[in-house]
Amino acid sequence: MLKVCSFLPAVTQMIYDMGLQEHLYGVTFECPQVALFEKNVVVRCVLEGKAYSSREIDRLFSESKRTGKSLYYVEEQLMEELAPDVIFTQDVCDVCQIDTAATSAAIAHLKKRPLLISITPNTLEDVFDNALTIAAAIGKKAIGMAYVERLKQRMSVVTARLKKYKVKTKRISLLEWIDPLFNCGHWIPDQIAAAGGVDLLSNPSGNSTVLQWEDLTAYDPEIIGVAPCGFTVERTLKEIRLLTDRTGWVTLSAVRSNAVYSIDFDLFTQSSASTLVDGIELLAALFHPEAIPFPKRLVHKIKRLSGVALLE
Repeated sequence: MLKVCSFLPAVTQMIYDMGLQEHLYGVTFECPQVALFEKNVVVRCVLEGKAYSSREIDRLFSESKRTGKSLYYVEEQLMEELAPDVIFTQDVCDVCQIDTAATSAAIAHLKKRPLLISITPNTLEDVFDNALTIAAAIGKKAIGMAYVERLKQRMSVVTARLKKYKVKTKRISLLEWIDPLFNCGHWIPDQIAAAGGVDLLSNPSGNSTVLQWEDLTAYDPEIIGVAPCGFTVERTLKEIRLLTDRTGWVTLSAVRSNAVYSIDFDLFTQSSASTLVDGIELLAALFHPEAIPFPKRLVHKIKRLSGVALLE
């Protein structure tokens, strides 16, 4: 049987979504809990278990990028024992996850050299293509096609309801980091558009970039989503005053209308096809509650800024 290792949580999630986890032998420390319980953790990070602030995390990752010294490492002896046929890696972000170059260097001395497949999406459609790539690499192309079709059908339901209710596009800002501020990039603007919104401060198909506070206040979004990469709702709320204490915060339209939300990162910055579709459904319900019912299964992944759960 083909043996694979996943060096990014999004791939691990999609492998489980498609029911192909019997082929999965090794994962990264940030993968979904079910994988951490069942599989070997072969990728580690020097920051594991540390309690850093957003500013400190940004500084450490920026320094890593500047020096070219990766914060991630591979358990090489364990990899030798597992002897995988395929390793899924990525090149979207060389600081947020271990990348192909670092992976290649780490496995250079293995007796069995696995095939490296880089999963590097820029758009939402790329993410769907990635699912097909993963399934095909495992020899289960038909399963991948059925998986993608189910997810696209869910999106079509959202689209149909938005058209039926003739909704007006909402002005959105979704933040990928708060100290410093970062806009959203890559596939997230596609998610926002599919949900009936637009984020004119975003960077579609490209990296998220530092966002000036003055630009955010001038844009004055109707709705603000705060979903720092790697942060749960609770982790974000611990540092939310980095936003709320800023000059001009209380005058923003989203703040005055109580439309600021802390949202779990995995609905956006984790590029697994199923979680991104979850994110679209959640955003559509926030943007257009008259057209889209809130998905109750996701209520634990979002809170209003006040900390009151959305459906309470």
